[in-house]
Amino acid sequence: MKVIVLGAGIVGVTSAYQLAKAGHEVTVVDRQPGPALETSFANAGEVSFGYCSPWAAPGIPMKAMKWLFMKHAPLILRPKLDMAMLSWMARMLSNCTSERYAINKSRMLRLADYSRIALAELRAETGIAYDERMQGTLQLFRTQQQLEASAKDVKALAADGIPYEVLDRDGCIRFEPALKHVREKIVGGLLTPKDETGDCFKFTNALAAKAEELGVRFAYGTTIKALDVEAGRVRGVITDRERMSAEAVVVALGSYSPLLLKPLGIRLPVYPVKGYSLTIPITDASRAPESTVMDETYKIAITRLGDRIRVGGMAEISGYTNDLGLARRDTLEYSVTDLFPGGDISKASFWSGLRPMTPDGTPVIGPTKVAGLFLNTGHGTLGWTMSTGSARLIGDLVSGGQPEIDAKDLAISRYGRNAEAKKR
Repeated sequence: MKVIVLGAGIVGVTSAYQLAKAGHEVTVVDRQPGPALETSFANAGEVSFGYCSPWAAPGIPMKAMKWLFMKHAPLILRPKLDMAMLSWMARMLSNCTSERYAINKSRMLRLADYSRIALAELRAETGIAYDERMQGTLQLFRTQQQLEASAKDVKALAADGIPYEVLDRDGCIRFEPALKHVREKIVGGLLTPKDETGDCFKFTNALAAKAEELGVRFAYGTTIKALDVEAGRVRGVITDRERMSAEAVVVALGSYSPLLLKPLGIRLPVYPVKGYSLTIPITDASRAPESTVMDETYKIAITRLGDRIRVGGMAEISGYTNDLGLARRDTLEYSVTDLFPGGDISKASFWSGLRPMTPDGTPVIGPTKVAGLFLNTGHGTLGWTMSTGSARLIGDLVSGGQPEIDAKDLAISRYGRNAEAKKR
């Protein structure tokens, strides 16, 4: 059948590829001139199957108050009179309990582990190269308190059968030898050895080319105006160029998904949380990370991508603004130079992107109240990590098949009656 995928980021392109493999006639629509030119362009580079946690966690409200007064804060809040922002923040706070954290993390780990398998199979069948490495993620603790607090993550990893290893200072240095230069600054770490790294932009572009070989049509430079819905069923998409007909539509527009869905009375609790990154050329490999180091204090990931280091992180809640704040660059530079001194920061490129965050951390994947209309969005900081598994789920759901993992609690229906409000 005819399927339109809205969005040519990592989630949209993997969805299109999977749908084309299933035999559908697929068109991808995106306002940009090519794939992966927004949030997927220069993300942190982590493919974090094990280091996979919701932002909403016990203790976060108190930590957030402290972070707001830090010079190098992992959280930046720019409040405004925006009901969507206030509603999202209230929902996120309601998920900051031990019970909700355990449920949400289990959902995320289930999808992430499924994506790990799906990515390995996709890599084998396509031969795509994207500066990939399979050496794990080291969550690095600078204080004993951080190390002890990781017990809740260890418990969740163990419960879901995800490999992990708790390391002392010497263990961290064995895993990441360059840390020997700053050994006095660390106390230990949590290693998730099945995690990977890779350039999301390179991967998405390579997979888009493979999708075109399968017959997928990409309509770039096309603005989506509205969804065409008649008698409770999606009929297609209205763009600035034409009306495009389809029997099914997959919304993979990241942070912009709620804006398209709102006129249909579908209240999707996804809000943009801006992240930043630096990309730095490696001048001395002996002082660079081998894989990904997550600086727990500043929530910043430092990742090896070929002959570059990608430094990414922070969560700025400021609406749909994508300006580049110099204070955010200072934080990225501080983290990477404090742990891996010696790089040439003057040659770094600076970027920001809007991550589509749900209040519970889990993406929204599945059908809506409109027949033929599906969602694959809200992946937050883990779109690269969860993309291939999410695409497989959407492929099965659109095709009317049985997903290989439980997907019922990933749909928008998990938000209850108020998720899809009546049309006004």
